[in-house]
Amino acid sequence: MTPDREETIQPFEVSVDRAEIEDLRTRLERTRWPDQLPDSGWEYGTDLNTLRTLCEYWREDFDWSGFETRLNRFDQYVTTIDEQRLHFYHVRSPEPDATPLLLSHGWPGSIAEFLDVLGPLADPAAHGGDPSDAFHVVAPSLPGFGFSGPTHRRGYDVPAMTDAVAELMDRLGYDRYVAQGGDWGALVTALLGANYPDRVDAIHTNMLFLNPGSIEAEDPMELLDERGRADYRETAAFRDERAAYHDIQETKPQSLAYGLTDSPAGLAGWIVEKFRAWSDCDGDLESHFQRDRLLDTVSVYWLTGTINSSMRIYFETDVEAATPNSVDVPAGHARYPAEIYKTPRGWAEEVYDIVHWNELSEGGHFAAMEVPDLFVDDLRRFVGRVE
Repeated sequence: MTPDREETIQPFEVSVDRAEIEDLRTRLERTRWPDQLPDSGWEYGTDLNTLRTLCEYWREDFDWSGFETRLNRFDQYVTTIDEQRLHFYHVRSPEPDATPLLLSHGWPGSIAEFLDVLGPLADPAAHGGDPSDAFHVVAPSLPGFGFSGPTHRRGYDVPAMTDAVAELMDRLGYDRYVAQGGDWGALVTALLGANYPDRVDAIHTNMLFLNPGSIEAEDPMELLDERGRADYRETAAFRDERAAYHDIQETKPQSLAYGLTDSPAGLAGWIVEKFRAWSDCDGDLESHFQRDRLLDTVSVYWLTGTINSSMRIYFETDVEAATPNSVDVPAGHARYPAEIYKTPRGWAEEVYDIVHWNELSEGGHFAAMEVPDLFVDDLRRFVGRVE
């Protein structure tokens, strides 16, 4: 009997065609650069000199075989769920009693964010850790991102992504698991906890999605201490002053996608600015991220042509409608100091069953990539608490 195509799981490896590399190099060499006002730095957006230097490195020195090696270090697969291709890492631990763990990334991240944590999570003994902390790790490229390829229909929003990864875990034979996520992955994780409590033992997030209107208090602000009010003000300021990217991608992603899909320099400029602004780099991007690691993520978007579909998630997802009003499974939250969205704890505890709340000393929006050791340690501590 021939298996149903939608049930088939096939091995996958990243392989970059030489013609694609040459096309990229040609496009980078022919980039038409904009002007920049003197001494303006990053004030108007991505700094011209920084981007030119990065793109020159991408064109001349980026090690494509190293890129393939990094991404192919762990077992990868593809399957089809609801007529949508889904790519994922499945890193089984050598420890038979390891806890199944689902990791979900966000935008403009990718599965490349997790390259430094997959090994320690799956095989702690090989990384100086305790074997009892081991996980069987599943890390999908969310539909519309990276090697999952673009989405192909209207309405493919975060709830649809959530159902897809839940089906993936079921297909892999995991009837109980822990879920972790940041950015859009945090909303996926929250929805898994809310909608699949019979399968999800606990959730852990770097961000917390909630609707203040769902809080049962006449004045939600009265639930906040001074720290909570400061978090609220900081997040509100981000939304008011630094969220223009969100407005564009929520309303006209297709218009933006023409330039980003055609120009690798344009794509890098759009993505790298977010890595600088949303990370704990204190304005010094390359002191915080290796060039190759930044370009891993940019290259994933470039090679797969998925910047448009990845941005389309902002258009398709009604965040207010998608955000659950209550998540009853045990929840842990890692608060990194440079995170752009800081949900006040007083509100979080009205919606989530918070059993773990950790204020980290460093890190930002891309925590697994920025501070992998802290990320792994906090996740282990949370799971150890709820098991």
